[in-house]
Amino acid sequence: MPRAYGGVSPEQRRAERRARLLQAGLELFTSTGFAATKITELCTEAGVSTRNFYEEFGSKEDLLRELHDLINATAFDRVRAALTELETAEVSTRIATLLDVFVRTVTADPRAPRLNYVEAVGVNTEIEQQHVRWVTTWAEFIESEALRAAAAGVAPRRSYRLTAIALVGAVTGLLREWQAHEPPLAVDEIATEIRELMLAAITRP
Repeated sequence: MPRAYGGVSPEQRRAERRARLLQAGLELFTSTGFAATKITELCTEAGVSTRNFYEEFGSKEDLLRELHDLINATAFDRVRAALTELETAEVSTRIATLLDVFVRTVTADPRAPRLNYVEAVGVNTEIEQQHVRWVTTWAEFIESEALRAAAAGVAPRRSYRLTAIALVGAVTGLLREWQAHEPPLAVDEIATEIRELMLAAITRP
């Protein structure tokens, strides 16, 4: 059985190395850029050896894919958690609150939208497939909220599939603009635009 050193188990040390590599990836991929970042630079930033890197990730693309998945999963989990307090809320309040939770989550660290919507685009097939899965997940979530609004009588009864896909694209575009704009745009400005856009798209006749 592997021994613990300094009261830290081998599993904990490995988890800490992995976490440092993820933080190094987030930092370098969004400053140096994914294409320009070398694995040796990631290891230096994380304070690990190249051997340690390959114990955790097969390539820097694998590290990027995990970061992309983690950012999306964190936002999705927080939005779903907010649902538990909104079961009886009016539709407009429910949608506005959920969108505010989403925007606060993805803009808390400006590096997250840059990694998700700029650096992770077009890198390889696996990341593109993961991106498509997340687009589908978010679109299905929006569609379910739109159908809920229709059932409550505040939106027309129709198919919302294409509307949901279009809204995911619009939100992505706004967040890409937010992270790239100089001088920086106010988060509240982006949140308001997303909220009004989504409510208008769902409730239009």
